[in-house]
Amino acid sequence: MSGPSTRSKNKKLRTSSTLNTITDILRQIHLRQSVSEQEIAQLYHINNSPCQGCRVNCKDSPNCFCALIPPPGGVRKHGLWQKVSEILEDLGPDPRLELRKSQQIPSGLTNLGATCYVNSVLQCLYMNKIFDTGFFAAEPELFQKQPVLHQLGLLFAQLHSGKRSAVDSAPFAKTLELDNAVQQDGQEFLKLLLTLLERLLGQSKNPKARSAVQDVFRGTFSYVTMCSKCGKESDASNQLVDFYELELNVKSLTSLQESLDDYLSEEKLHGENQYMCEHCKVPVDATHCTKLRSLPHVLNFQLKRFVFNAKTATKKKVTSRFSFPQTLDMGPRISVPAVMERSQKDQKLYDLSAILIHKGNMANSGHYIAHIKEECTGEWWQFDDEQVTSLGNHPLGETTANCKDAFMKECHSNATSSFATEVLDRNEMQGFSNQLSLVAELSSKVASCCDENPLTSADAYMLMYRRRAQLCDTFRYTSESAEALHSGSNGNNARDSDLQQEEYLLPEHFHSEVESLNNAFERSCHEYTEKREKHLASVADRKTEVRSILAEAPVQMPDEPFFWISTDWLRTWADSIKSLSPIDNIQLLCEHKKVPPKKVTMMKRLSRRAWQSLLSKYTGGPELSNGDCCLECILKDANATASANSFRDQRATIREMLESVLAGHLFEEKLFYISKTWLSQWMRRKSSDVPSEADAGPTAALSCPHGGLLPEEAPGAKRQIVPESIWLYFLEISLRVQVHESTGNIPFDVTSAVCEVCQSEMTQVISKKEGLRATKIEQRQKHDFLYLGRNIIITPGVLYYLIPSEWLAQWRSYLGASGKNVLEFDGPIRLEASMRSLLCDQHDKLLFKPPPLIRNRRGELIQKNLNEEVLTVVTQDDWIHFCQQWEAKVEKGIKAVVEISCLEEDLSESISFHSRGNDIPEVLRVQNEGAEQETKQCNLSSAPVLQTEPMICEECIRERESLNLLSKLHYKNGEITVDLVIGKEPPPSLLAASGARLEGERRSSKRSRKASISGARRALFNVSGDTTVYHLKLSIWQALGVVKDNQKLHFGKLELTDDSALLSDLNILAGSHLWVLDTGLHENRDIIEELPEIESHGGQIEEGFRGTRLLASTPPHSIEPASGNGFHYVGIHSKQWPT
Repeated sequence: MSGPSTRSKNKKLRTSSTLNTITDILRQIHLRQSVSEQEIAQLYHINNSPCQGCRVNCKDSPNCFCALIPPPGGVRKHGLWQKVSEILEDLGPDPRLELRKSQQIPSGLTNLGATCYVNSVLQCLYMNKIFDTGFFAAEPELFQKQPVLHQLGLLFAQLHSGKRSAVDSAPFAKTLELDNAVQQDGQEFLKLLLTLLERLLGQSKNPKARSAVQDVFRGTFSYVTMCSKCGKESDASNQLVDFYELELNVKSLTSLQESLDDYLSEEKLHGENQYMCEHCKVPVDATHCTKLRSLPHVLNFQLKRFVFNAKTATKKKVTSRFSFPQTLDMGPRISVPAVMERSQKDQKLYDLSAILIHKGNMANSGHYIAHIKEECTGEWWQFDDEQVTSLGNHPLGETTANCKDAFMKECHSNATSSFATEVLDRNEMQGFSNQLSLVAELSSKVASCCDENPLTSADAYMLMYRRRAQLCDTFRYTSESAEALHSGSNGNNARDSDLQQEEYLLPEHFHSEVESLNNAFERSCHEYTEKREKHLASVADRKTEVRSILAEAPVQMPDEPFFWISTDWLRTWADSIKSLSPIDNIQLLCEHKKVPPKKVTMMKRLSRRAWQSLLSKYTGGPELSNGDCCLECILKDANATASANSFRDQRATIREMLESVLAGHLFEEKLFYISKTWLSQWMRRKSSDVPSEADAGPTAALSCPHGGLLPEEAPGAKRQIVPESIWLYFLEISLRVQVHESTGNIPFDVTSAVCEVCQSEMTQVISKKEGLRATKIEQRQKHDFLYLGRNIIITPGVLYYLIPSEWLAQWRSYLGASGKNVLEFDGPIRLEASMRSLLCDQHDKLLFKPPPLIRNRRGELIQKNLNEEVLTVVTQDDWIHFCQQWEAKVEKGIKAVVEISCLEEDLSESISFHSRGNDIPEVLRVQNEGAEQETKQCNLSSAPVLQTEPMICEECIRERESLNLLSKLHYKNGEITVDLVIGKEPPPSLLAASGARLEGERRSSKRSRKASISGARRALFNVSGDTTVYHLKLSIWQALGVVKDNQKLHFGKLELTDDSALLSDLNILAGSHLWVLDTGLHENRDIIEELPEIESHGGQIEEGFRGTRLLASTPPHSIEPASGNGFHYVGIHSKQWPT
């Protein structure tokens, strides 16, 4: 038994003694018809002492002011006393939460819905200070002329000097006309954005701005074709092709080094693809490859994680893990002519500077974030839209970053310091070439040290490497040869050094715009602070007011004047933040415009001082003082109480008399009938102060429609004899509560005669019931085996009949029905109509096969599956009796005779067709005339079968079974079971293909068959008839972890080897049970490689960035689907083979 609830633990409830006291007071007032001051104080609970420390407010005490406000330090969920943070929600969002904590912490970018890809790319560009320097070098007029440049510059300026922790990217996205609700490919966006910026900045008069994109991201490569016969390269091999990123394959590759090897690998041209050599003048075998000629300052690797499906124009992600180093030496991978070899191959060390990460499985969904290294501090930051988090010195922020970073720094520091010491200690220069060789040696040592701990990620989508400043630039050589050689080195390297040493400043027009935005933001923060302080001060004043008035509320002296106030208004006032409407005491008034005692639970008793404080501030009313207690209502309540007491006393007396009557003691009075059901309900009801509607109609169940007394055999007409005094009491209270006239108050004394009409009808009903009962008993006795569902013994040579099992089940239900409504229970459908449904309309033959026969333990023939077949075998006598009882013609029956083709006994003893005379149908005699000769040649184990007249219609049966099979095979959302069998052989229960039955005439058993398979794992799959074996194997791969190529899938003994086959083609229905073996021949791999073609959403092709400013100036023919990431933009950035 559970204890009391916590909420009502300290609640003061009205006890029974209190109720008795009030009742006694009202009785005294009723007797005197006057009210004293002491009685008024008791009725209005004026003398109750003020409560202290109640957890809830006591309704019965007008002096209780507890729990109107929480205890000191307490809070509530709503209103004045909730937490300060919740109170401040009314002021709207706090702009101070968006304040940038420090200028050393980068700002984030707001996500507009699905623009995380935009934010991540923009952060990668902004954190590249060399690009920012070139970008802001453009003249102000160009920024004003081009909205895209202006909005991007303003966004970069806010990231640089803004006061907000997250900059709003909506203006820039709106300028590009991007759809904020559609996720796009981050790599595509970067390509198109750089193309657009290159075109727009190309209009600048400042050469530094014109080449801002090219100086940072542009490199060159050549497509080299070399003749295997003469060893010479084609003339086109010297042509340079610009690239802004390198697109590397990820599928089936595990590291950046492998992807670069794949990108730069040679292709053999032979056979039909032979190359026409310009020098040999004949088709020859050749090699074809890409060779890097020059590398940009920022080397951008775009990993082709999304495999493009040209059929559906969608992309799916390769989720295999991919490793990449923090330091990359590109020196061995660059191929330059001999005249450029020294300058180009001096130093090609690149440090990882940014990682674009895509989380999710699809290109048009998921989430983009960026990990970017700050150039000046070397600290890594994670940019996740508005959230910017420091990752320390590790690009992925892993827990092992500290030990790895310490190891890396130590290797780098030791190698650098040892080399610097070696160089600075030399007093004489031995040639700049020697120092360059030392630089290369050190670089390789540092690179190898860094590569010992590569990074690994399954979501890295784009890698940015920044070229490290040449170590030789850090030393100041005085040799003229060194200066000359240095000045003649690659221009890109000199530019890198200059740009890295230059600290860019914001242009004046952007600086003023950012200052204006910062000032507006600071003003909003200041205004919010003032509004917050004002609001909190107002809340504090309200709390002080409520506490002070409630402290003055209790009335201290018994004779002190007081005032009544509505509890609802007082509670709302004590919990409201804002000022309330005037005091409303109207609900406390009675019809005499005073305060009745029954409203004492709805009001509180205030002192004069507290009332005047509330009235002076809130006005309202009416004013209800201690002299406004309603004496008229008190007298009315007293009279009602006296009446209720009289009713309860009288009811208790009648109850005692009834108990005596029910015990068998009768009074010497006239006796009457009342309804026994009505009386039992009256006895069970709790005592009340006034009669209820349930007290009406004591004889309603005994009255017939003709106004007389119903026979006692009628339903619900059971009677109880009571004395006249009890009957008169019941009649009185029934008339008091009855609104309209009713037959429920008709008096029936014990001498009242039963209604003759109703008695006659009841006699007829009883007679029908008895006759029906006798008929049913007779039918049960005649057909006892059929009624009990038992098999009959089938004898060869004896004529039997077949009837529908469904009709037989209705017949059993009809015979087994009993109770009051037995006459309303319908019998089975017409037997003749049911028999006609077994014949086909076209050939007038039997539509169903006869039930099979088996032998029981005594060797007797019986019907197999008695309760599961469409037809049931009955004897000739049973059929004749059924026809007589259920109006059917005997000759319309379906006759059946046992045909035994192979018996060990003499055929003449086993099958005696001729002995039956005319009982055997002619067609059956003809069918068995040659049975004697056939017996000598047949197998003794042949099973007996039934031959029928009319004969079976094989054509219609085949057609019906075909239609049933087709309907079953065209299922949707069916469920099949697949067991993963551990071991070489499955259990025998799985070798038999299990599933839904194909025979339309068989009824499935209702028994549940459960079998546990040891050493197996089981999974359920929702499939349809048009599901292929290939799709099912992929589902098994996902659910049970068995690689598709390792699956040996079986349905029973049949192995499913054709992946293109449909489940319906293999007769695999809903509910089938399959099993699979794991061969383990193939290693586990990424399931993305085998995922089926992605269904296009509503048949729509991905639009990409069509309709935006990114493609506004790109000709349509320059966009074509590619096998990599989405679309390739020909002639802009992507690698293309020359035609």
